[in-house]
Amino acid sequence: MSNALSKPCTAFCDQQRLSSGPLIEVALTVKAATERDSSTMVLVFDDTTGRVIDLDLRGGKAEVIERLSRPPRPVAGRYRPQADEMPEPACDGGSEPRGRGRPKLGVISREVTLLPRHWEWLADQPGGASAVLRRLVDEAGRDGGTRRQRRAAQEAAYQFMQAIAGDLPGYEEANRALFADDRSGLERWVATWPQDVREYALHLAFGSERQSSGTTDNEKERL
Repeated sequence: MSNALSKPCTAFCDQQRLSSGPLIEVALTVKAATERDSSTMVLVFDDTTGRVIDLDLRGGKAEVIERLSRPPRPVAGRYRPQADEMPEPACDGGSEPRGRGRPKLGVISREVTLLPRHWEWLADQPGGASAVLRRLVDEAGRDGGTRRQRRAAQEAAYQFMQAIAGDLPGYEEANRALFADDRSGLERWVATWPQDVREYALHLAFGSERQSSGTTDNEKERL
C-alpha cells in the first residue's frame, strides 16, 4: 500500500466518529455512507496535522483508489525555476583537496567565532572544545525537537477544533488552554462537547487514548 493510501486519518459525521484508519479504508467507508444518504456531511481529518482532507469519491472503488494513489502534483511557486532554467548538476568534488577534519567519522572542520570568555569556559570543560560544542548542539536539538513536537500537536488540535467545534460552548477558552499547554484546563472546557470530538481533540493535543481504529458502533448502525 502506498504512503498516500496508508495515511492515518479519521472521519466525522455529525460530530460523531465514523471511521479511523488508513486513508483508503476511511475513504471507502465515507463513500458508502454518502451513497446511502446523499445529505450526509462528513469531514475527514489527517491524524498528523488535524487538517481536513478533501476527497474526490466519484466513480467506482477502483477509480477512487487509483485517484488517491496519485502523488500530489507539484505547484510551481513564484520563485521556482522553469525546466530550462534548472542549474547544472554539481560536480562530485572528487578532485578537490580534502579539508581538515576526520572524514571517516563525518566530522567537518569549520571556523567558530566566540568571545574570549566563551573560549575560556570551553577550555575548562572535559573533552575539549569540540566535544563540548557537539554535546551542546545535540542537547539543543533534542530540546528544540520536543518544542516543535508540542507546537505541531497544538496546531493539529487547533485545526481540528476550528473545523468542527467552532460553535461549541467554551471553544475560545479551550483554544487558550490548548496553546497554554494546560491539559486540565482544556479537558475542563471541552467536557460538554460530544464525546468523539472531545476525545479526538485531546488525542491530537496530548496523545490521549481513544477508540481503536476500525469500524465504530456509530458506523455499524449506519451499515
